Amino acid sequence: MNTLISLEHVCVVRDGRCVLDDLSLTLEAGERLALIGSNGAGKTTLLRTIVGLQRATGEILAFGMHCRSEADFRQVRAKAAYLFQDPDDQLFCPTVIDDVAFGPLNLGMLHQEAMDLARTILGELDLGHLADRITHRLSGGEKRLVSLAAVLAMRPQVLLLDEPTNALDEAHLERMLDILSRLPIAMIIVSHDWALLEHLTDRAVILRGGRLIPAMLHRHGQWTEQVHLHELAPGDASDAT
Repeated sequence: MNTLISLEHVCVVRDGRCVLDDLSLTLEAGERLALIGSNGAGKTTLLRTIVGLQRATGEILAFGMHCRSEADFRQVRAKAAYLFQDPDDQLFCPTVIDDVAFGPLNLGMLHQEAMDLARTILGELDLGHLADRITHRLSGGEKRLVSLAAVLAMRPQVLLLDEPTNALDEAHLERMLDILSRLPIAMIIVSHDWALLEHLTDRAVILRGGRLIPAMLHRHGQWTEQVHLHELAPGDASDAT
């Protein structure tokens, strides 16, 4: 298997509390991992740690590189795109096309190439009609989809998604699900949307007490019935690694 990201014995202490406690995690190429936990469990902290936005101790290996410095994590962020929980934290340029082109420009792409790529990405997501819109005047659902377009413009190998369907109406929810289901890249998805996780992910872990517990997602009965989460017994943990 091709391991893209590996965390070993990672710890994060914030305000005197151990948020991540000797945590280990691997993500393989093409894998879609559900990261589940209660509010405040540290799910967002874990995503931020992977891309170097949160200081941590322990070993972080990403795309074959040991990550220790900001320069290392800048290379990680070029390959592991992080979709923030609040799109207003991600979108800050005057227009949609500028926001989508920002990442490629930051990676050193020439201006016209970046703009052409941004228009291509928006077109692929059926968002081309938003290209010249003023970003802060978009609806919440439109901002969420444009945020996704902005991270996909980086052509990442991994998507880190923090509550990607939060506050979406039905139409934008279906659009987001359709886009994500067609992407052939690895993902870590933080969400309380059980239907989304059941549809998109192939492995699940619960973050509790700063550590990860292997789990399985099961849906009983019809599509509309609730998805249930089951922790794996210690002897079954190999099924979720």
